[in-house]
Amino acid sequence: MTLFPTGHATHPQWPMACGLVLAQLRAQMALPDHASAPTLGLLYITDHYAAEARAILDHLQAELPQVADWAGTVGIGVCANNAEYIDEPALSVMLCELPVDQYRVFSGVAPLSSGTGFTPHTALIHADAQTPDVAELIAEMAQRTTTGYLFGGLAASRGDVVQFAASGRGNAPGQGAAGGVFSGGLSGVAFGEGVALVSRVTQGAQPIAPERAVTAADGNVLLTLDGEPALDLMLDDLQVSLQEPRAALDVVRRTLVGLSSPGDQGVRRTGNFGADVLVRHIIGVDPGRRGVAIAEHPRVGQRAAFCQRDRQAARADLMRICAEIREELEPEEVTQTTAAALAAPHEASAPHPARRIRGAIYISCAGRGGAHFGGPNAELQTVRHALGDVPLVGFFAGGEIARHQLYGYTGVLTVFVGAQ
Repeated sequence: MTLFPTGHATHPQWPMACGLVLAQLRAQMALPDHASAPTLGLLYITDHYAAEARAILDHLQAELPQVADWAGTVGIGVCANNAEYIDEPALSVMLCELPVDQYRVFSGVAPLSSGTGFTPHTALIHADAQTPDVAELIAEMAQRTTTGYLFGGLAASRGDVVQFAASGRGNAPGQGAAGGVFSGGLSGVAFGEGVALVSRVTQGAQPIAPERAVTAADGNVLLTLDGEPALDLMLDDLQVSLQEPRAALDVVRRTLVGLSSPGDQGVRRTGNFGADVLVRHIIGVDPGRRGVAIAEHPRVGQRAAFCQRDRQAARADLMRICAEIREELEPEEVTQTTAAALAAPHEASAPHPARRIRGAIYISCAGRGGAHFGGPNAELQTVRHALGDVPLVGFFAGGEIARHQLYGYTGVLTVFVGAQ
């Protein structure tokens, strides 16, 4: 097993940032435990570089001609191992060494086609939030995979919203002059069964009340839960009153609703939400009908729980999914080499094949980041502390994708797994 080379940098001038990234990539490719013949590049840029997306991709393709395929997008920030670049010009790159018959890069002009001898098992998805019916397109894409599992996020930019999808020597069939940079629709990488992946979702929200059945709803308004007025239940759960509107408003602004459907994993016995729960904002109240308006259309029969996000809950839930991934990858029989690597002190640890993680992709909400976790880089430092020092790239998105759903204010962590 070899590790995937990664590089990340910030600089006001993109050629300088690319130069720093390329130096890191080439240095790692020369190491014996890193991939020396990568086939797929994952490229994430902040929106400061969005207008130069085509030039950046062209430059990386010219400097790394052995990497024939590229995918990625733009975010308000980008992720790297132990670091996050938010609201500054930066890029983050990972070079994956994968069998070329076990993945396909796709885009709106070069869609994932069937009947080509390739069966998609799962897929990394990048999407434009302005695309009509984007949630339905995501669900349809999930149905085209054998597992129904997608992971990814919506591009986030205050300027051009761009996606990278280049196959072959820069152009997938049908790309024409697009050159691998697109706007709108969906793009990404579909992976075959031969690419081992483990993925988890962190909601970072803590239920503050029990789950209740949705017994009446109208559009996006929860009317009754377990037969009781939703507004009255929420006020009781939050211990606030509309007689003191300013104090009540401050608390309601920090409150959300977690929705789950029958058969889904709602609130776990540990007190946190399962990955099936959709956490949505409260956007208003309806005093006349004693209802609560949310950023979703709840259905009668679903279950709802009021919840809040705070630093402690976000950190604990992020550490939980890292621990779940780590436990899933632990070998049944631990060799002396593996034991020594896994037991290395945190400050002395370095990427090591014994951890079985070749590389990781972390996609977090643009509303999370360091401030939500207590300081700059705190979110990615939490991942490193819990998962180990592994190659990692990603971005801060306008919405996160996991399974067939579109989430908000979550983190989606996916790792490429190597052999024991």
